[in-house]
Amino acid sequence: MNKKIMRGMSIMMILLAVVLVATGVQAQEVDNASTVEAYAKIGAGIALGLAGIGTGLSQGPIGAAAVGMIAEDSNKFVSGLIFTALPETIVLFGFLALFLL
Repeated sequence: MNKKIMRGMSIMMILLAVVLVATGVQAQEVDNASTVEAYAKIGAGIALGLAGIGTGLSQGPIGAAAVGMIAEDSNKFVSGLIFTALPETIVLFGFLALFLL
């Protein structure tokens, strides 16, 4: 339980730092068009990064379960492969946000 609390606190500190930097940038705003474009690129990068982190966190347990399933019954290789590949589609949504902006 202590690791979960520390992880949550770390995420909160990172988000606080991003908000503080964004507030400082917004206070010095000179050219609105370039600021909007910069925020769009930052948002797309954050979307891709968080999608990759989410995929990595989900792929580990799924891969371990798929290996165990295949070890018990080798006929279930295709379903194990499909379950392992499903979380990778989440990263595609991050790439979509990156390329749309």
